[in-house]
Amino acid sequence: MSSTRLVVQTREFDPVDDLLAYAHPHSPLAWLRRGDGIVAVGDSAPVTIRVPADRGPLRSAVIAESWRALTDAAEINDPVQLPGTGLVGFGALTFDEGSAADSVLVVPSMILGRHRGRGWITRIAVSGTELPGDQPGATLSPVAYGPHWAGTVGPGRQSPAGYQASIRDALERIGAGEASKIVLARDLEGTIPAGSDLRRLVRELSTGYPDTWTFAVDGLIGASPETLVTVQDRTVTARVLAGTIGRGADADEDAAASARLAASVKDLDEHQYAVRSLLESLRPHVRAMASSEQPFLLKLPNLFHLATDVEGELSAGESALDLVGALHPTAAVAGTPTPAAVAAIRELEPFDRGRYAGPVGWIDANGNGEWAIALRCAQFSAGDDTIAVTAHAGAGIVAASDPETELLETRVKFRPLVDALA
Repeated sequence: MSSTRLVVQTREFDPVDDLLAYAHPHSPLAWLRRGDGIVAVGDSAPVTIRVPADRGPLRSAVIAESWRALTDAAEINDPVQLPGTGLVGFGALTFDEGSAADSVLVVPSMILGRHRGRGWITRIAVSGTELPGDQPGATLSPVAYGPHWAGTVGPGRQSPAGYQASIRDALERIGAGEASKIVLARDLEGTIPAGSDLRRLVRELSTGYPDTWTFAVDGLIGASPETLVTVQDRTVTARVLAGTIGRGADADEDAAASARLAASVKDLDEHQYAVRSLLESLRPHVRAMASSEQPFLLKLPNLFHLATDVEGELSAGESALDLVGALHPTAAVAGTPTPAAVAAIRELEPFDRGRYAGPVGWIDANGNGEWAIALRCAQFSAGDDTIAVTAHAGAGIVAASDPETELLETRVKFRPLVDALA
């Protein structure tokens, strides 16, 4: 990768209201929140770093090293200096190092961005070639959205009954002292019509869940409420979400549901496991770390989460990708202790999670970036006649868990994606 030398140019650009309109209809590359964010224009990518399962150490470490070599050699002209400007790579990493899926970091040839009322365009090319859009008469135009489409999904390899059986098995392991918490997922599988404009799904999730990170990277599309880590000018922030309850049908039911969650010993214990795990993982990499003593309630359109924010200062020489490697997998998506929980997941889940619950986000040449945990998402894989869809949702199993209640929680978590597909 060090032999590749990129030339990067970022310039101010009139803010675009609908960034997605400039993305590729069938392979969008996007990172959005509250209308701001970055999208790749078209599907040209001068560099794609793919790391399969047989590459030795942590895949995030392989990608981080390749990224350092790429940025060290790059010629970057970025007078705008906003989050998401300059040389940027979009990434999606697998949950499990042994997954058959690839971890990937994609550097597109052109990026449109918007941040707090300011817009920009970044052009990237291999040294010695022309920057995209520099040709005489070249213009940047949105691509009309394709027709509306609908998809169908149903039980995958893990049936609802099988999921409850796996939960009972996990409870036996927890009772035997093998782990304190095991996060178990189940899957849905389905199809959508070939040639579907996937930007419609991204837009539906982005507008329906504006406070989440809406992402599209290498066929992985979703809207995650959970930040893994954000780095900007060496300030590190992270958010832990663990402990969940569905929203009520009216204001009174909403208030009762939020009160039950705030007082739930089971959910508070689950949340504390996740917070302690995050702090222990961050401590070697961050100085002056601080977190709130009590979780707060995060309200989303379909549910409440217990949430805790953490902040610190990044140690010298490290990047957002280094923190991704240190933090993943968190107790919120794996369990506690992590090695035992991951081993249990491998035995109890009858599928490969792929990139579900793995890190997804972006990184720039200065090591800044925004990374979420890939939740409320699905992987789209194009075939000859249809596009296959695989989605996952999980729940944290602790000693006080009830299999039927945990199954209902996964149904609530599937709802954003299932509704958007329909």
